[in-house]
This record gives sequence, structure tokens and C-alpha cells, in this order.
Amino acid sequence: MTMQTMRKAYLLILTVLLASGCVIYRQPVFQGTLLEKTNVDQLKEGLSHAQVQALLGTPVVADPFHDARWDYTASQQHRHHRPEVKTLTLWFQDDKLVRWEGEYFPEQDVGLVYEMAKFGNLPKDKDKKGAKH
Repeated sequence: MTMQTMRKAYLLILTVLLASGCVIYRQPVFQGTLLEKTNVDQLKEGLSHAQVQALLGTPVVADPFHDARWDYTASQQHRHHRPEVKTLTLWFQDDKLVRWEGEYFPEQDVGLVYEMAKFGNLPKDKDKKGAKH
């Protein structure tokens, strides 16, 4: 086969794939800790490290030199868009929560269930709002 014939063959294959509606799907990517709004709403001054960890889980970013600050960082990327990163930061003093600020993806897990339900690769959770039964 000559080089020109190979190019024509590749071009023909590419044309057939594009004409058939074959589109490459890029699955959304979620990384970090997805926090539930109901749990974040329960934060209040005076909670201990253990109580916060019971509500939000272990922070992804744990700095052993700064135990007084916890960062819950998460990112999401849909298709060809740039990743969106949000961080909720909590500060402690004497094992008590003193303040928090930042952003997170509230109820992102519900959106993820809807997105992934199209492909049937997540088990159905009847206890989660938004899960298809």
C-alpha cells in the first residue's frame, strides 16, 4: 500500500466515524471531598475536631504542621471545560472550631448520580434524593 492510499483510507475511516454520529464522550471528573449541604449547615463554633470529622469526614489536605487548619478541597471538570476548584477552610483553636470560610460543591453528589445514571454504572441508592428508582 502506498502512502497516498493509506492517507485516503484513514480519511475515509475518519469521515465514516464522524458521519455516523460517533462522538467521543468525556466523563466528568470529580476529585476531593464532596460535602453535603446538610452537614456543612450543622457546623457551629465550639465543635471539636472529632465532631467536625464526623460531619464532614477527613480533610483531603492535612498539613501535619498546622493542625489548627483543615482544608476540604474538591474539583470538578466537565468535558472540555477548565477544572473548577473550591476549598472550604476551617480553623480550630484548642481543639474547638472557631471559624470557617470558602466554597464547596453543595449537593454535588445528587448531580453526579443523575449524570452517571445515564450509563448505569452506579448502584441505585434509594436513600439519596435524586436517585432514580
